[in-house]
Amino acid sequence: MARGLDIFGDPWGMLVLREVFFGNGRFDAMKTRLQVADSVLTRRLASLVESGLLAKQPYDDGGRTRQEYVLTAKGEDALPVLNAVVIWSEKHLQAPSEQAHMYVIHATCGQRTGSADTCTECGERLTAENTSWHSLTRSSAPLPLATAQKPTDKPATRVRGGGEEGTAA
Repeated sequence: MARGLDIFGDPWGMLVLREVFFGNGRFDAMKTRLQVADSVLTRRLASLVESGLLAKQPYDDGGRTRQEYVLTAKGEDALPVLNAVVIWSEKHLQAPSEQAHMYVIHATCGQRTGSADTCTECGERLTAENTSWHSLTRSSAPLPLATAQKPTDKPATRVRGGGEEGTAA
């Protein structure tokens, strides 16, 4: 547990992972969404890259090449950890506003689940490919999650689901 907490015990690191799962892997977009100082975000990103949960991937920003952060297979395997935090928080903690809720949705059957790794409605194993998160501060509908980048995947060309509202979810 201590080794895992070295990575997952930092709230900013977990929020950065949340952003990347939402498809929001560009530094400026994350900084805006998280309302975090450059130095804090830079350290958390470096730590997640060093831990092997994220990788840098180049993209063209209209004439200049920049780096965005994408999930690795190791990072994608962190999904049940983030799901568990979301589910536990919704069950046990009062939200600061009516919009500050986030739910784990099994996209295949369309149902909200109370389990971090298995759909409680249909019993299917949850993966980044078949799970959506419904953050009411981001969207009126559940948003699909990013998956680990495969070596044959092309660099991303847009930010998906990043949104600009607050960070309560």
